[in-house]
Amino acid sequence: MRFADFLRTTVLISAAAASALGAVTLAGAAGTGDELVVPIAAGWWLFAALLGVWLGRPGETSPPIASLLASARTQPSLPEVNPGRTVLNRLWPLLLSTLGAGALAFILPQVPAVATGFAIIWSLAWRRQASAVTAIEERDGARFYVERTSPLRPIRLVRTPGFRSNLFELNGASGARRARPRA
Repeated sequence: MRFADFLRTTVLISAAAASALGAVTLAGAAGTGDELVVPIAAGWWLFAALLGVWLGRPGETSPPIASLLASARTQPSLPEVNPGRTVLNRLWPLLLSTLGAGALAFILPQVPAVATGFAIIWSLAWRRQASAVTAIEERDGARFYVERTSPLRPIRLVRTPGFRSNLFELNGASGARRARPRA
């Protein structure tokens, strides 16, 4: 699975987890009759959204992703591509924490409320990383793929040859012909 696609999938699954956990928080709070959970959770979710937007504002790769890209092993051919297995292999902690927090919704609705905030932060903070990785791929003429590893080991990437993107065109408006990047 391409690494940029994996990052996009991670953001979408994190946002889906936040939505599901938010819904079970509201249902659990209504079921327990606790009137204080919903306003406090809404405040936490708003703070989490602001924090996630703040953390995700730079348009460049984060330091962990930059070091992951730099340590990618080069290989001339495409690795085995199995998106479903890769997502499950890498995102199983998110799945388990979502299911575990959701299971506690009708006993302790505060648990999924807190977990919702963290899923919001995660999805908003990582929302631009896929674009940054794609820009690096286009610049370097390479493609990064998630290597198949054990679910308990850190993620590793494989770098394969790709196509370099030529985003320059000639500006014929002035007498001098010079190249400028397209917008």
